[in-house]
Amino acid sequence: MKQLTVNSNDAGQRIDKFLMKYFRSLPGGMIYKWLRKKRIRLNGVHPKNDAFLREGDVLELYINDEFFPEMREIPEYIKTAPKPDIVYEDKNIIIVNKPSGVCAHDGADSLINRILSYLYGKGEYDPGREHTFTPALCHRIDRNTSGLVIAAKNAAALRFFNEKIRLREIRKVYFLRVEGELEEDSGVIEGYISKDYTQNKVVFSKTGTPGSKHAVTSFRKVKDHVEAELITGRTHQIRASFAYIGHPICGDVKYGARKNGGKSYQQLCAGRLIFDFCDRGEFEYLNGKIFEVR
Repeated sequence: MKQLTVNSNDAGQRIDKFLMKYFRSLPGGMIYKWLRKKRIRLNGVHPKNDAFLREGDVLELYINDEFFPEMREIPEYIKTAPKPDIVYEDKNIIIVNKPSGVCAHDGADSLINRILSYLYGKGEYDPGREHTFTPALCHRIDRNTSGLVIAAKNAAALRFFNEKIRLREIRKVYFLRVEGELEEDSGVIEGYISKDYTQNKVVFSKTGTPGSKHAVTSFRKVKDHVEAELITGRTHQIRASFAYIGHPICGDVKYGARKNGGKSYQQLCAGRLIFDFCDRGEFEYLNGKIFEVR
């Protein structure tokens, strides 16, 4: 028998969902069998499958030792990854400026691994103390796009910011340079986007087709560049939208731009985040904040 004490990052989950994350290599059917056979106790009693966990709860697991996951070791690249470019940080979130050419998730030198390495070095992240949670990105941007990305340090922040992004209560403004001169100082590009899987890109059109998604982008000229705000959030939305109106983003060869002097990135930056929450609660202190790349 082993005991687990529920921490703040585990709290609020259903016990069956928590167990599936904890025993991540085992089938769900085995988890439910253990619950049904009363081999799991919550604070000394046999729980229902949908019982919710609270911080400080004690789980007693009457399960063979070979089923328990091994202690997660810290990969070497987590210890040595370069420090991220931090724009803002508090106890709940960290906002970083991702460089062009760095993947959000894939590879040892990914953005999330840089963040994990930084938090590990500060003593704010230790896999040995966590049962199911790992700090995570709340959203992502393309590899060859630079700019602001939010990461959550705890489960409550991850749930909150994922929901605010879904509800469009976090506004995202991009800075870009386009080929040619835009005919209007401001405007809206509206249409539909569908995926072209053969070329790993999207196609923008004014009329919808089966499987396409509505896409709306507003823009305005600002001195020597353009600011574009996502009203909807679709894959490659800004890139495909400006290519459609005949002004591809400089360097975005995939969407019809000229080669960018041998560089492999487009001149597109997720430059500003605006927090505009309708309900605030625990994170009210961030409402109305605006973060921008330096």
